[in-house]
Amino acid sequence: MANLGYDMESGRVGTWLKQVGDRVERGEPIVEVETDKATIEMEATQSGTLAEIVAETGAEVPVGEVVAFLDADA
Repeated sequence: MANLGYDMESGRVGTWLKQVGDRVERGEPIVEVETDKATIEMEATQSGTLAEIVAETGAEVPVGEVVAFLDADA
């Protein structure tokens, strides 16, 4: 979970915009994250194929925890 705000400690996984097996480009939104104040699109930090979604929709995830894995070689 990326830190999307100054005082953010965790976020709730909203809608996944990409599915396992989809190609993702760096900077492309992959999931919506809900905070106390807003819903924000979290962008991919690298290009690759979405290999696994770790945090399902509705999960509360602390900042710094893994929400998905990208396969950069795919």
